[in-house]
Amino acid sequence: MKAVILCDGNPPPPGLFSAEAVPGVLLIAADGGARTAARLGFEPDVIIGDLDSYETTGNEKARIIHDPDQETNDLEKALSFALTESVQEVVIFSATGKRLDHTLKNLSVLKQFHGSFRKILIRDGYADIFLAGHLFRTELPLNTPVSLFPLSGRVEGITTKGLKFPLKNGFLENGVQDGSSNLTVEKTVEIVHKKGDLLLFIHHQTETDG
Repeated sequence: MKAVILCDGNPPPPGLFSAEAVPGVLLIAADGGARTAARLGFEPDVIIGDLDSYETTGNEKARIIHDPDQETNDLEKALSFALTESVQEVVIFSATGKRLDHTLKNLSVLKQFHGSFRKILIRDGYADIFLAGHLFRTELPLNTPVSLFPLSGRVEGITTKGLKFPLKNGFLENGVQDGSSNLTVEKTVEIVHKKGDLLLFIHHQTETDG
């Protein structure tokens, strides 16, 4: 099963969201994400969270799950619920923007649940954001922006192929060396790393692009 989770950050481009929130996909609104779903014209299957950002009306068709636990955020609650439903693939929208501390927390949650699903990523109006395995290989259009970020603070043994600014058994470290704003120069991109948590940002063409 596949799930789409809608959080309470910046709303996604409508076309980008509707391409994923199709019939048969479990649509989970994380608390205030229910308001965004309504603005986009979607009815969630489930609304879950501590409900400090969404006030129920009693007219919802969605299943309402009130979880007041303050040790977990609403995205954690939504992902934990998805696991109970045997979900294997998750696309998360509106997990970035608005408050930077919430964005950083959601990136931490991405690391927390990495490995719990066959596929898990955050998608916003600019990029797909996900943790790379030790060997990552994909096909991308030429001149696609790709950024590498050491989520664990430092990532070692990085070798890249198909990028304009390559690394060969190099490292990235916060405040020392970063890997932002690279570009693909070959259709096949390969990124290998040996140690640490490597976050990738892969730009996608959206309706917001010129």
